Amino acid sequence: MSPDPTLAKRALRAELRERRQNLSQHERDLATIGLTQNLEAVTLDLAARSIACFLSTPMEPNTRPFINWAEAQGIRVLFPISRDDGLLDWTVGEESVETEGLHGIPEAVGELLGPIAINDVDLIIVPAASVDESGMRMGWGRGYFDKTLGSMENCPPVYAVIFDSEYVDEVPREVHDQPVNGIVTPTRILTF
Repeated sequence: MSPDPTLAKRALRAELRERRQNLSQHERDLATIGLTQNLEAVTLDLAARSIACFLSTPMEPNTRPFINWAEAQGIRVLFPISRDDGLLDWTVGEESVETEGLHGIPEAVGELLGPIAINDVDLIIVPAASVDESGMRMGWGRGYFDKTLGSMENCPPVYAVIFDSEYVDEVPREVHDQPVNGIVTPTRILTF
């Protein structure tokens, strides 16, 4: 790894973005099917009745079919809302309405519940650029989820959603980076 983790992260993120952009629609569709089944399995295995989950961008593994399944099962789903101060608010969302939030990220529309609302969930599902064999997560560089996870006293299990090729031997890390308890990919579930 490069002695400067910031530069190493920047290079790895660029490579991962390019890989994601080169996925065909067929590959994305197959990935969505497997990812949805695996997210459902993790949720059922943990008997989660309340979860926090992000709304995926078109370049990310698709979380929407899983979210639809969770809501149909009566599972409470909290969605992150980015704030200017680098923290996340949360909402349950209303009538499946979405808007474009900060940095062009899709966000649910609903009553803001504040940053501590996440303390009541049984499972947290986070986006990631890559995760390594030790469970260290590398995000996309804004630090929202690292701040959230690092501030929680009693954090429930946290699973990162990635494509299979984004599980690597080692990711560059900085002091503020937070590990995850597991990953969910289109073909597998790994717990660290």
